[in-house]
Amino acid sequence: MMEELAGAFGTSASLALRLGQTVFSSSSLLFMCLDVGFYSYTAFSYLVTVMGLVIPWNITLLVVDAYSVFIKYLPIQRRLILIILFGDMILSYLSLAAACSTASIADLLLEAGGSHCPPKLCGRYQLSAAMAFLSWFLSFVSFLFNFWLFSSL
Repeated sequence: MMEELAGAFGTSASLALRLGQTVFSSSSLLFMCLDVGFYSYTAFSYLVTVMGLVIPWNITLLVVDAYSVFIKYLPIQRRLILIILFGDMILSYLSLAAACSTASIADLLLEAGGSHCPPKLCGRYQLSAAMAFLSWFLSFVSFLFNFWLFSSL
């Protein structure tokens, strides 16, 4: 059952999705935190907080997927898939909200001129938002695959 649904929990495609989510959310956090001035805007602090939640979630599921793929096949449990499903759904929506708010504030600051945000710094904030969008997209794809798996159990 697991191998016919690519991208579902415990498959190599799920491992690749989790690895991508971890890389993109970590890079989003890194680009945002390269400057200590991010905390003066609530949207930027929100992105840092959400990515601080997303990274441990993805690393944990990355380790479990790696264990399932490389070491031992894990049996599918409906309760476990439900927990992963809700976790992915909640963190996916939080990531989308954080990415949208960061992108809009960075664009607004860039349009307001260099007095509020130098172009180099705003460019870094926009890059952080782009990485958050990519992380959200992979998280949402993972949610959809696990939703499909859950409904087929």
